[in-house]
Amino acid sequence: MDVYGTRIDRLRKELEGRGADAALLTSPLSVAYLTGFVCDPHERFMALLLQEDKAVLFVPLLELEKAENALSATGAIEGEIIGVRDTDEPFALVKQNMKGAVRRMAVEKKYMRLSQAERLMAVSPGLQMLDAGHIIAKMRNKKTQEEVERIRAAVQLVEDVLAEGLTRVKAGITELELVAELEYIMKQKGADAPAFDTMVLAGANSALPHGVPGKTIVQEGGFLLFDLGVLKDGYCSDITRTFVIGEPSAEMEKIYDTVLRAEEAALRAVRVGRPLAEVDKAARNIINAAGYGPYFTHRVGHGLGMEVHEYPSVHGTNEELIEQGMVFTIEPGIYVPGVGGVRIEDDVYVAADGAQTLTAFPKALTKLEI
Repeated sequence: MDVYGTRIDRLRKELEGRGADAALLTSPLSVAYLTGFVCDPHERFMALLLQEDKAVLFVPLLELEKAENALSATGAIEGEIIGVRDTDEPFALVKQNMKGAVRRMAVEKKYMRLSQAERLMAVSPGLQMLDAGHIIAKMRNKKTQEEVERIRAAVQLVEDVLAEGLTRVKAGITELELVAELEYIMKQKGADAPAFDTMVLAGANSALPHGVPGKTIVQEGGFLLFDLGVLKDGYCSDITRTFVIGEPSAEMEKIYDTVLRAEEAALRAVRVGRPLAEVDKAARNIINAAGYGPYFTHRVGHGLGMEVHEYPSVHGTNEELIEQGMVFTIEPGIYVPGVGGVRIEDDVYVAADGAQTLTAFPKALTKLEI
């Protein structure tokens, strides 16, 4: 059985154990994960209907040929592929293609809109819906070796992008101009897309954990924070590095050193069987001891894979145990208003003997001259 058939078979067993008669999956990423068909349907209807011995893929009619070609290549499902016209009522089509009586249907509550749920209920009165989202998230949580290699390739690509991007830093350049340079280099080097909106924050703006790049000019004496990733062959990378333009102040050096030590402590805390909370606490304890606790305002990491932010959430109260096969980020930060911020982020794969750091870009405090 191929990888897609194995995933579908596992999902069917999970759903059977929860008493579901069928599943209707409407997340494009779930469709891709289970069939190999990658498509952004925009506002149009796309879904995978799964029952015990039946699978039907509904796609926008204009994507039908692409879907047929993709599934012919992957052999993911032997069921029917139905093209949905813009004038069709998609949930009536779903109802027509259900086999037998369906009383309990698994859906992805995070992705199914209320209006869609109401339309599904209208064609199937009395239908009980349960959530399949966490089941699929847990399945995606443990990566195969092929998935890890795809993430590794995306990491290598983004590190090449960052290395070249640093050569574009010059006097008078703005945050937005650096973003444009980086995203051009991404495409030039073969990325399918940025994994998320590329972030370049200069000076005091670096104190905004999710700041928006603008017309601020890179200047001497400030931090310059880069947070970027690429999507390549269906998988994402995510890296953050912070630099200093010219000479740092004593406080800037202390902030940087604290974040670096916190990140290294978190990496050492990654061990199979430990709670995820311990990874966050390892970093947070270092930052608290240095007096910067109030300035570390987010979790230490998040899952990484087909999405740049996915399960698990690596925070201080998550007592779920670390499992071999997980891939997640480690990214502590300190953000001091008026001074600036530092974040250092690596992507790690959980192997049997601990964390394998997929990212290799240097982390020592680096001064850039302009």
